[in-house]
Amino acid sequence: MSLQLPAALARRLEHKPYIQNTTGLSGAGVLMFDDCVLKTAPDDQTAAREARMMAWLEGKLPVPRVLEYCEQDGTAFLLMSRLEGEMSCEDYYMERPQLLCKLLAEGLKALWQVDIRDCPCRFSLDDRLLLAEDNVRHGRCEVHRVEPDTYGPGGFRDPEDLLRWLKDHRPPVDEVLSHGDFCLPNVFFRGEQVSGYLDLGFCAAADRYQDIALCYRSLLHNADGTYGPVYPDVRPDDLFRALGMPPDWEKVRYYRLLDELF
Repeated sequence: MSLQLPAALARRLEHKPYIQNTTGLSGAGVLMFDDCVLKTAPDDQTAAREARMMAWLEGKLPVPRVLEYCEQDGTAFLLMSRLEGEMSCEDYYMERPQLLCKLLAEGLKALWQVDIRDCPCRFSLDDRLLLAEDNVRHGRCEVHRVEPDTYGPGGFRDPEDLLRWLKDHRPPVDEVLSHGDFCLPNVFFRGEQVSGYLDLGFCAAADRYQDIALCYRSLLHNADGTYGPVYPDVRPDDLFRALGMPPDWEKVRYYRLLDELF
């Protein structure tokens, strides 16, 4: 293992075989062992939040168990148990769109049913906009790997222009427990049940459309060939039928645009 591990982790992991997982867009390093997962990321407090939320959610939702968390030389190391099941974007579920949307809706509703009165993390819309502003100021925002109509003709001039629009068009907030990045690779199914949630660094009390909007976008792009195969029977609008609620398209657009600055 070429990664320089803190002593506590080195003792647990040395000589254990692993594979590197490159699924997802978070930029974190993920090493998969037979009975655990090591996630490494810059020590920007996102990993610390994730460890804190995973510990708080134990017994409330199916999330990985924190086995070890430490920081060394600007890197955060989070060792966690492995989830059972498989990602919701696997062929089996993408080829069964009714089951897929049903389980995604169940995953969302399970989050929303968690009592957030003592939630250790709150990530309000104002907090997100402040973090987005910091990303814009330091040039961290992608301008190419975004939705095709975000920038350019008919869209925004640049991230600064988008940020101004987001500040001026804040929607009302309906606060629930939000996963924060409810994309298909972060939601696991086993058979016909939700078996777990991954990537909880932005999990916090927030608006429910934070998750709905990213889930809708993830359904769209996992079906339209963006990430490989095309699944013509997947209709993202069916998510709202499974949720039993009418879509608020303005909020869907708002939170999809907000995510362009992360």
